[in-house]
Amino acid sequence: MIRLRFILGLMMLLPCTISVGQSSRYTTIKIVDDQTQRGVPLVTLQTVNDRQFVTDSNGVIAFHEPGLMNQEVFFHISSHGYEYPQDGFGYRGAKINTQPGTTVKLKIKRINIAERHYRVTGQGIYRDSQLAGLRIPIKDNVPGNVLGCDSVLTEAIGDYIYWFWGDTNQAKYPLGNFHVSGARSRRINTGGLDPRLGVDLEYFVNDQGFAKETARLPGEGLTWLDCLMKTFEEDGSNRLFAVYMKVKAPLTITQRGVAEFNLEQQLWEHRMTFPDSQRVIPRGHALRYHDSNDETDYFYFAGGMPDVRVPATAKALLNPREYEAYTCLANSTGSSYQVGRHANGQLAYRWTTLAPAMTDKIANELIATKKIQQHEAANSLVDFDSGKQIRTQHGSVYYNEYKRRYVMIVSQVRGTSMLGEIWYAEAPEPTGPWKYARKIVTHNKYSFYNPKQHPLFNDNGGRSIFFEGTYTTTFSGNEQATPGYNYNQIMYEVSTEDPRLTLPLPVTLARSSSRGTYRWTLGRLRDGYTGAPAFYALESPVDGTREISLGGEEIWVATEAGPNRVALYEWKNSKGNTVVRLDKEEGPVGYVRNNLKLGYVWKK
Repeated sequence: MIRLRFILGLMMLLPCTISVGQSSRYTTIKIVDDQTQRGVPLVTLQTVNDRQFVTDSNGVIAFHEPGLMNQEVFFHISSHGYEYPQDGFGYRGAKINTQPGTTVKLKIKRINIAERHYRVTGQGIYRDSQLAGLRIPIKDNVPGNVLGCDSVLTEAIGDYIYWFWGDTNQAKYPLGNFHVSGARSRRINTGGLDPRLGVDLEYFVNDQGFAKETARLPGEGLTWLDCLMKTFEEDGSNRLFAVYMKVKAPLTITQRGVAEFNLEQQLWEHRMTFPDSQRVIPRGHALRYHDSNDETDYFYFAGGMPDVRVPATAKALLNPREYEAYTCLANSTGSSYQVGRHANGQLAYRWTTLAPAMTDKIANELIATKKIQQHEAANSLVDFDSGKQIRTQHGSVYYNEYKRRYVMIVSQVRGTSMLGEIWYAEAPEPTGPWKYARKIVTHNKYSFYNPKQHPLFNDNGGRSIFFEGTYTTTFSGNEQATPGYNYNQIMYEVSTEDPRLTLPLPVTLARSSSRGTYRWTLGRLRDGYTGAPAFYALESPVDGTREISLGGEEIWVATEAGPNRVALYEWKNSKGNTVVRLDKEEGPVGYVRNNLKLGYVWKK
């Protein structure tokens, strides 16, 4: 009986082979997401004798291997963030009848919260689909003759989205374009592709048909771009600016400044150089934000938490003195950094032109000298599941209409992979507080860095977030590069409706500056109210939570203890007035604690 069950279990894992009228030469193997039934790119199939094949952006492999056709062939199946079922011997794979002209469809389980869609750049994006005679969504399977490129910037002007990348590989020689490649694509509402299918890029090319140098700016070394900014001029036109860097080997930045993109010539032109004495330098993706305090539109720059801003006008961003840092560092010209704190011990952040933002280097120095703790570093988050600290590297922040708050998608330093783990976090304001996060993408000893959200693709009210990053062996310690995919951009989508992305928000007993009264607030403070978070709680229910009311503010708390959680108690006086306190906190004079817990909240 046991033997029969074992054999039946093996049979259930074997796929059905369906004959279709496609290329008669190949066995078409398609790997699909078990949740969405869409093709999964970057899935590796490996034979018993170690022949490897990788699915294209449709999730397709066109298989034709002499000596392995017209027979049953076992393939080990693996992919970053996905998992194929095990058979009775522990092998994750499937036995496929390799009959030419047939199609085999296999389902793979997604471990990632985010879904992988396609490779944006490089050669042979839909290679196997073309070999198998299938339709592909883009016009050119080798757009711009680009084989690979680093880190994306995007912005829309008119009917087009403009795309820019860093160092770019070509076919004819290992050294390619080191002065910024560029392209454009149609916006969705002007003929662009559904972002779940692909991006049809029209590269800016030279007379050899290769992606041309769009930013050969003055100065020694190669050119990188950052901080892409679109301004709105009084005449109704738009201008496109970016921060440029001149870089010498190994990775020494010798100059920074601002360049402007000439839309007609498709070239970046120098506009301003930051002086060597400049203390505040922007970095990361630009977020346009209206500050109601001074009624000014700013560009906030977010590699992680936004820490630099400038008024969102061409005049201001060309003036180095207009850039401000959001920093807790004291105004100091010395080499040893000091921090400012409020009376309650919390770091005192403010906007200033007189002190720099807290970089990784500065944070490490402050931690080493015990001036701040690990969790106080600006690039630090907390894993919602384990309660462990996460050091982040680079990402992007944008407002999400569905969540009604700001969302950060950011890479982790020294996670499961050195730079391959991507996290999701939320905050009521761009400046935070950023606290709890959930991992949405993982890699096995492979880098996936500089994730960039694409709010231009969010056409369903923010219920989906599209983002891409650079997939590469660089910094990973992995010497085996994935053919075709390595050093290219890969697109993902994450659903903000996923209950796993319900994360704790700050709960504050906020004080009205005009009335002197207090009220509990979850998330963003109302105008005219101030205060620091007392703890964190959920805005909506998930498994293992219950609803409580704090002075009319409805919040959801955990029903059981867990990582980074603390019990919340109600205290009552003889008049029936109540207050809440965390475990081990004292109540006001005349109040007695009710030993029945309200629940568990998350630590501040």
